[in-house]
Amino acid sequence: MKKTSNQMLIIFGASGDLTARKLIPAIYNLYKGNHLPDNFVVLGVSRSNMDSDEFRSRVVLESEFLKGKIGKEKKEFIQNFADKLFYEDLGTDYDTSYEKLANRIKQLDQEHGTAGNLIFYLSTPPSLYETIAKNLHEQGLTQENEGWKRIIVEKPFGYDLASAKELNHGLHTYFKEEQVYRIDHYLGKETVQNLLVTRFSNSIFEPLWNRRYIHHVEITNAETVGVEKRGGYYDKSGAFRDMFQSHLLQIVSLIVMEPPISADPEEIRDEKVKALKSIRLMKDEETIIKNTLRGQYVASNIKGEKVKGYREEEGVNPDSTTETFAAIKFFVDNWRWKDVPFYVRTGKAMPTKVTEVVIHFKAPHHEVFKSQDVYKKDNKLVIRIQPDEGILLKFGVKIPGLGFHVEQANMDFYYSDLDSAQVMDAYERLLLDAMQGDTTLYARADEVEAAWKFVDPILKCWENNPSVNTYGYAAGTWGPRNSDDLIEDSFGWRNPGDLLTDESGFCILC
Repeated sequence: MKKTSNQMLIIFGASGDLTARKLIPAIYNLYKGNHLPDNFVVLGVSRSNMDSDEFRSRVVLESEFLKGKIGKEKKEFIQNFADKLFYEDLGTDYDTSYEKLANRIKQLDQEHGTAGNLIFYLSTPPSLYETIAKNLHEQGLTQENEGWKRIIVEKPFGYDLASAKELNHGLHTYFKEEQVYRIDHYLGKETVQNLLVTRFSNSIFEPLWNRRYIHHVEITNAETVGVEKRGGYYDKSGAFRDMFQSHLLQIVSLIVMEPPISADPEEIRDEKVKALKSIRLMKDEETIIKNTLRGQYVASNIKGEKVKGYREEEGVNPDSTTETFAAIKFFVDNWRWKDVPFYVRTGKAMPTKVTEVVIHFKAPHHEVFKSQDVYKKDNKLVIRIQPDEGILLKFGVKIPGLGFHVEQANMDFYYSDLDSAQVMDAYERLLLDAMQGDTTLYARADEVEAAWKFVDPILKCWENNPSVNTYGYAAGTWGPRNSDDLIEDSFGWRNPGDLLTDESGFCILC
């Protein structure tokens, strides 16, 4: 177990929703689990006019996100945690002198013995990243003369390749790359990390993890909700930019990457970058149109209730062609994956909330016992990232009775079965990693740019080519019906149910 140094966490945008909903509960869980160092304080920074006591009440003592947990503990225990939190009002603008803030940080550092170790968490729009970094630098708060300094930034890491490069350049002006932690909460999920262990710690999988034995790879990310109150933001983003460019390409990189030399964070990140760079770019519009598809949910009835279509959502342009569903087929140009198709889809207003990876293995070269239903009988390794987290292996067995009739059987493992193991929330894990200087699950600058390099031509084609259609699908269904046409050999997508072993194959309409 790594040792966590004494330190201070400074959260910019501390009066916002993310701090109360995710960050402080994660820090509380680390506190309760004895993962925090002896000398640790949090300094909330934002433009809201309040003092430290009001901040503690808002995010701890009267927080709706913590009340279920702190109600079971002694008041002294909760107060000791709350006393680690402080607040500093920046005034009306983030682009101002940070001299007062620097003095407050120095005071708290001396009083609480945090050894000059500082993490700056920017829970703010990306447009403020460079501004905040510049003002911290001007006060000498980025220099590592006494203690280390780190900065955590939230996605989106740019809107396209050009803006991602500009964002990286702005951060690198004031922080070294090894000081920058780009947080993607998807990588904090245990089952995402378990992709590495499943691959590289099991001799039953690693020798098969290549083009000789794998027919195709399928990834589904689905949400049952629509855009809800994010219509204004989502209409400028869309499913492909919002989910595929960041979360899903990160998962792809873990599937595709070569074995790292060691478990060292930089060795793992080096291989992830190589994996992303090996994805074949779609350079011409004909290839893009053939291998991608976008859709948008329309109004329907789900369980007797009327559900609005995307264009009826608050903040959405009534004539919008922004996709709420995106599917793509692509290839990876290296020896391991040559000619193995990858299929990825993501969508909103679908029947099940789920994220999973499905590895489809090839049929034996000489099939003694042939199956009439190839799709249902092919060997599959299903890695469920959420919910009902676990791993499912589907393989053929003989049906009892005369003859050799093959049926598919399940061998499954669930994280919930590990009663002795405490599964950390994604933000808990990622915050603790940053506190300990472990960058394994954080995106590097070249990693972000490699992802955008693949995504950029597709987005530009979708935005500029009038022949690119946006297909409607009824809310509560598995996307446009023609999305199955992307997958060759009549396999179609696996439509998962709420449980790992379920394949729903249905849509909820009435």
